[in-house]
Amino acid sequence: MLNQKLKKHHIILASGSPRRQEFFKNLGLDFEIRLKPVKEEYPPRLTHFEISNYLAQLKALPFKTELKPKDILITSDTIVWHNNKALGKPRNDDEAFTILKMLSNVTHEVITSVCFTTTSFEKTIHNITKVTFKKLSEDEINFYVKNYKPFDKAGAYGIQDWIGQIGVTKIEGSYFNVMGLPIHAVYKTLNDIVDAS
Repeated sequence: MLNQKLKKHHIILASGSPRRQEFFKNLGLDFEIRLKPVKEEYPPRLTHFEISNYLAQLKALPFKTELKPKDILITSDTIVWHNNKALGKPRNDDEAFTILKMLSNVTHEVITSVCFTTTSFEKTIHNITKVTFKKLSEDEINFYVKNYKPFDKAGAYGIQDWIGQIGVTKIEGSYFNVMGLPIHAVYKTLNDIVDAS
């Protein structure tokens, strides 16, 4: 359906995430993966979804000069928001343990922003999901960190992993958003872009 609508467009997914790539395959879309390194830093004044919006837009910047008229570039960023602070990706076992200990027995927010860029406009959307963990034991956290090494994941966990299966007691909002892409919102936005063009 959407793939037929997008026949005259060229989708560029600027993400090395296998989960995001899988989402696009599942939508039946033809797309190209194009990657450019970006230093993921943001001004300290930013808060909540402003951070993920900024980073999603930042990731689009290196591509802007090479976009062609029918290109739609998609960039995104996911953060975990807890206690008025953004929790990023852990750099080592200790950081992963500390983050998961913080998320134990509380509710946090997972915010994913997606930026759609063409030669004529840029649109950024965001989606928020609330996730609650049970009280995680230190043994459970250590087991997860040692065996799953969640260093590429905001908040030090993947909800689809073992820790999500044994630890998540409640979720409010999109499950796929927690995995890294609010695919329902991406589908709607791509439809809107094509309908408006």
